[in-house]
Amino acid sequence: MLDKSYRPQEVEGKLYSRWMEQGAFACGRNDSEDAFTIVIPPPNVTGNLHMGHALNNTLQDILVRFERMRGKDVLWQPGTDHAGIATQMVVERQLAEQGITRHDLGREKFIEKIWEWKEKSGGSIIGQLHRLGASCDWNRERFTMDEGLSKAVRKVFVQLYKENLIYRDKRLVNWDPKFHTAISDLEVEQKEVNSHMWHFNYPIEGGDGRFITVATTRPETMLGDTGIAVHPDDDRYKELVGKYVILPIVGRRIPIVADEYADPEQGSGAVKITPAHDFNDFEVGKRAGLDVINILDENACLNDTVPEKYRGMDRFAARKEIVAEIEALGLLNKIEDHTHMVPYGDRSGVVIEPYLTDQWFADAATLAQPAIRAVESGQTKFVPSKWTNTYYDWMRNIQPWCISRQLWWGHRIPAWFGPDGKIFVEETEEEAFAAAEAHYGKREELTQDNDVLDTWFSSALWPFSTLGWPDKTPELDKYYQTDVLITGFDIIFFWVARMMMMGLHFMDEVPPFHTVYIHALVRDEHGAKMSKSKGNVVDPLDLVDKYGADALRFFLSASAAQGRDVRLSEQRVEGYRNFTTKLWNAARFCEMNECAVPEGFDPFTAEQPVNRWIIGEVAKCEAAVREALEGKRDGYRFNDASNAVYSFTWNVFCDWYLEFAKIPFQGDDEAAKAETKATAAWVLDEILKILHPFMPFITEELWLTLGAKRDADLVVSDWPVYPDTAIDENADAEMVWVQDLISGIRAVRSEMNVPAGAKIPMIFNDGSEAHKTRLENHWNVISRMARLESKAIDVALPKGSLQFVHDGATVGLALAGAMDLDAEKARLDKEIGKLNGYITGLNKKLGNEKFVSGAPEHVVAAEKEKLAEADVKMAKLKDAAERLSEL
Repeated sequence: MLDKSYRPQEVEGKLYSRWMEQGAFACGRNDSEDAFTIVIPPPNVTGNLHMGHALNNTLQDILVRFERMRGKDVLWQPGTDHAGIATQMVVERQLAEQGITRHDLGREKFIEKIWEWKEKSGGSIIGQLHRLGASCDWNRERFTMDEGLSKAVRKVFVQLYKENLIYRDKRLVNWDPKFHTAISDLEVEQKEVNSHMWHFNYPIEGGDGRFITVATTRPETMLGDTGIAVHPDDDRYKELVGKYVILPIVGRRIPIVADEYADPEQGSGAVKITPAHDFNDFEVGKRAGLDVINILDENACLNDTVPEKYRGMDRFAARKEIVAEIEALGLLNKIEDHTHMVPYGDRSGVVIEPYLTDQWFADAATLAQPAIRAVESGQTKFVPSKWTNTYYDWMRNIQPWCISRQLWWGHRIPAWFGPDGKIFVEETEEEAFAAAEAHYGKREELTQDNDVLDTWFSSALWPFSTLGWPDKTPELDKYYQTDVLITGFDIIFFWVARMMMMGLHFMDEVPPFHTVYIHALVRDEHGAKMSKSKGNVVDPLDLVDKYGADALRFFLSASAAQGRDVRLSEQRVEGYRNFTTKLWNAARFCEMNECAVPEGFDPFTAEQPVNRWIIGEVAKCEAAVREALEGKRDGYRFNDASNAVYSFTWNVFCDWYLEFAKIPFQGDDEAAKAETKATAAWVLDEILKILHPFMPFITEELWLTLGAKRDADLVVSDWPVYPDTAIDENADAEMVWVQDLISGIRAVRSEMNVPAGAKIPMIFNDGSEAHKTRLENHWNVISRMARLESKAIDVALPKGSLQFVHDGATVGLALAGAMDLDAEKARLDKEIGKLNGYITGLNKKLGNEKFVSGAPEHVVAAEKEKLAEADVKMAKLKDAAERLSEL
């Protein structure tokens, strides 16, 4: 027997453990040749579940549960990423509390400490995904530093190196002066900073006191200037191109070059070029053949290439000293207040420097070509399609990929240096020594490169390394190519594109997935991006604790419209908790009325129109959900699927069918009663099946509690399949006619403010014989649900009646005896007057330019919404008043 209320806190953990014990999520549970594979975007081992994870994993789980129920051999491959810099930082911070550094321990001992931390504390996000209901095959959980995945990483690095697609070079990278490593663009956070723009005068060589003015936000970098660029079409400087200026403080001659990078409309139109400390300047320097002078060390202090007084000085201290010296030399033109974006390390919190250093690079431009063609040919498509151009823009302008990191935690680069600096790249140390011996003719000492690989390098192999590659495993053969990748737009470049490059290169030109579904951001209720600094971050587990996992999941799926950000509304999450309550109460109603599916019951032979109609509605609901989740038309439409099952369950089944069913339940027709009880139980079972991918916990709890004999748990039950005859158009037309009649009467009662308990006479005129038959057959339902006292057919309307047209017939409602018409007219006049004042106030407020331009966007939007709602209400009140005036 069902409890009076559903308590998710008591159910969710119990059911998840049951599923795990049964191996319900394991791939290979059935021998279907039709496989369906999704790889989880591996969360950082240091991470905690946030709203982006909750959305991403909910959408994956919906597809996985749906396809599992459809009989496919489903693999949802889980795992975590070793998260190089983030993990190293966690353990270094713990050591610092003990007064120890990683250098005190040494590399091997430090890495041992990280593994110890990983085993004890790492991967807490996996347990949080369990709470969300994620049905991954957890027995196959992988970690990007597992030996199998490390083997794949070494194989890929060595092969690409020997194909000349990985090389070592001196180039600019994003350098973190705190962690002493190159970092990726994704790890750089751009922050708006109020600072200054300094304008310096550089003397023109032999110019008799002439200057060229340049501007900079980083005065300290001027010590590394090796040129000045002007636009080739800028008439002000044409005569100066090819001449030199004398670099102040340093005294170095640097050339004036023509390059389109210089913008004649910005500042003086002349730009100082520091190739070693600015990415754009580096490219200008290459085009112009300028020297590249690195003036910083790994701590972002000035090195020995600068004048002696500045050597060893911190970059920001040097900034002040350089400005003071420029001013003392009479070369400071002006200083302006200036707001600009400054790159910070998202982990270290320090300003990142473009830094010239030896690093390992992948030839991304060559690797990108097959990945571009795969999307152009339709082998892989993006949903929504607008992200295709984003992908193309980046891939067609891709730069060499810096794959090395100056960290200790990660995949150590399989490269060894000989005594003369020659590099030997092999999968194992033994193979490297063998290659070196073959080269030198004797055994020589080798030193392995200290650097590790960018985390994205190993995660780029995720779709096939997790399946056992480079070994030829049965899993690789069956589950690759994977089906759909669900991820956020922010890692299209960093992960999606790189998986495409690696997958096509190493898996016989087969892309790693046929569809990339890009979900939107989860923002706060006002549409602002969530951030700790704004204090608007919401922990999804807090919502799970409060409303249950099903309510949060359903909110996320119902909100996941393609291309539209999700605005997190706790009120809406609460609303979907109410949906679980509605479903629970409907199940209790069926249970109390002894609804059950008898053995041998065939719903498609039902005779009662109301039962034939609801069976057809079930089939329509299933078709809508299936079409939206299959992704064949317009991609995956999670919101459409969610809204279809929500609307059917709440509006059609609960609000209409169960109300209709009360008549046979309470009647004397035993055959109609038995059929309706069986149909109600069957429909409830079908709802549980269709709703399960979205709300797995409550549906499973109801399935197990209500069913006396179930062949299997709902999680592994079959998805519904219905015959073409499931929809009875005649029954559909008949019951829709009844619903519309009831709805029309209810609308009039509401508009006219008829007391809820008042029963009123109805007059039905000019209807067809078929309409009259329907009215007669369903009078018990119509009279009860519309609160009618009596019916009369084809008679004159009494005074004080209000009428409306229903499917060609005239329906009259005798209101005079059910309410005080004069009092109602007075009430309406009062309501209209009061609302008119409210609307006038809103219009005045929104007409105030100061308010509209000064108030926060969400406040203005809220006022506009209030006005729209008030206008709708006013129209209804005036319509009601007009109707009353005619009585």
